[in-house]
Order: sequence, then structure tokens, then C-alpha cells
Amino acid sequence: MAALIPAIKVFVSMIIKSKIKGLNDWLFIEDIPDVYSPNNTLNEKRVAIERKPVKMANFQLSSAGLFLLYSDMKFDEPTQVHTEVMGETITSHFIFYRPQSVKKLSIHGRSRHNIRYIPSAVQEYDMKAGMEYAYFLMVLSRNYYFHLIDRHSSLQEDFVQEMDKGVFVSFKQEDMVVTPEMQRIIGELKDNQKTGELRRLHTEAKIMELLICQLEQFHETGPDQRTVLRGPDIEKLEQARSILEANFANPPTQKELAIAVALNESKLRRGFKEYFATTIHEYTVRVRMECARRLLLEERRTINEAAEITGFTHQNNFSSAFKKYFGISPSDIRD
Repeated sequence: MAALIPAIKVFVSMIIKSKIKGLNDWLFIEDIPDVYSPNNTLNEKRVAIERKPVKMANFQLSSAGLFLLYSDMKFDEPTQVHTEVMGETITSHFIFYRPQSVKKLSIHGRSRHNIRYIPSAVQEYDMKAGMEYAYFLMVLSRNYYFHLIDRHSSLQEDFVQEMDKGVFVSFKQEDMVVTPEMQRIIGELKDNQKTGELRRLHTEAKIMELLICQLEQFHETGPDQRTVLRGPDIEKLEQARSILEANFANPPTQKELAIAVALNESKLRRGFKEYFATTIHEYTVRVRMECARRLLLEERRTINEAAEITGFTHQNNFSSAFKKYFGISPSDIRD
């Protein structure tokens, strides 16, 4: 008697498409080969869309087994975004959102992220009027994902077990807050100016770095380690972050910050670390250095001007802090 051979479900590509519910035209339709290949080139697209009720600027990057989308979005009225994913994918998504009336230096107000396995899905997302959204989506084929992370890794045993069953699963039951380090990596993926093989290597390295940051945060915040944060506490932590961003050149002490947001100093420190996955000091340094980088690269300010604006009284101290953070001196960053 011949042995029974189980049927194997084979996907040759990932099809990813999205549109605004009520509009006929698709915002994008991408058919991505499923199998990872280091020899495939990266394809880039930048598309601006302005059709009531949406205003959107998209950056897309794709290759075999990989699709990246960064989108800035504004909506004039409550809207639903319809997305379809066909084929097995692992998605890493990041969303930032804030009221249009609120302007911040380096972030989009509240944020969240997660990693999900999607064995084909149709989903709709509610978008509010008067809000600004920034959305970063990283879609990897199963083949590409396991090229980056060993399927037998202890970091993802439960996740892989559900994947093998073909069951939709999120790495964490609740989405986590995006850290400043994750924001930096996303920015480097989006703004990368390298070309050819260097760009492909850089992109793959940054994808791996981003996944590591996510996995690290997921495992650092197990149920037995988490601080209980309630709605009012979270609002105060968001207020503390706003204060740090508005005063990064001359930041308040932790005691002053705790008084300003009416939180116990110890709870402020622990809650900030839990909610934002970084310390108050690390976050202040991050905002300070990102502002310095923008001043030097985008506004073409002098090193002395960048040092003064970011709160350094001596240029040498600024240069040392900049090199410690970025690994390159301010004078070399423009080369």
C-alpha cells in the first residue's frame, strides 16, 4: 500500500494591497516573490496621494520576500483603510498618531507596534478625522523571516508553534510602545541614500536590528516584570515626554519633572522605563542628538550653532556627545 503524502500548501508570492473604503482605486497592489534571494535588487517607489478624504505620502521598498511601506496620512473625515494580504507573511507594524493641532519635535504622539503571522487576511482599520498618522509596515515572507531568525530560536517558540498550525497570531497579545531606538532605525530605513549592493546589505541589517529591538522589548516586559500602569498614569507619562521634548536643551531634573506631572519620582522613573522602554536620561539624549543631526544635515547649521541650540555650552562637549551617540563626529557627518 502506497504511503500517504500530506498535501503541502505552497505560496509562490505575497500579494499586498490597500485602498480607502468607498474609493475604487487601490492605493497600491504589490506582488512580491515569496522566496528570499540575496541577488534580487531593491525596488523603490515614492507616491503622493491627495483625494478627499485622504492626504498621503508613501515610501515603498520591495524585493524578493520583502515589502516595506512608510506612509504619512491625514484624513478630513472618519475613514476606513481596507487591506488585503494573500500568502503567508510575518508583518512587523508600527503606528504613530497625534491630533493635527499638536506639534512635536521628533515623534507622532502615541505609538504602538507588534509582530504578527498572517496566513492571508482581509482587515479594515478605522482612521479618525483631525489626526495625523505615520505608519511603517514591514512584510516578510516566511522564507525571508527564517533567513533572519532561526525558526528553532527560544525567543519565539510559542510564536512559531502557532505559525506551523497556520493560525493568525501576534507576538504579544497587546501592542507595545515604540522606543526611540526603533524610531531611529525606521528613519534610517526610510532615508537611506545608499545604492546597489550596499543599500541591500544596509536594508537587511536594519531589518534585523529592528526585529532584535522588538524581540528584546517583548522579552523584557513579561507579565512578572511589568509595572501596573493605569490610564491617568499613562497620560502623565505622555505629559512628561512632552516636557522633555520641549525642554531638551535644558531638561528638568527628575524631581522637577515628577512635580510637573504630579507623579511620585520613583513611579515616574519606573513607569517611564516600562511604558517607553527607555530611561528618562536616554530619551533626553536621543531627542537632543536627533535634533543635532537634523540641524547639521537638513538645516546645514554650523557645528557651533547646533551645539548652542541643543544646550551645549562648549563645542568640544557637543562633539564628544555626538560621536558617542552616532559613532561619527559632527564634522564627518556631511562627508
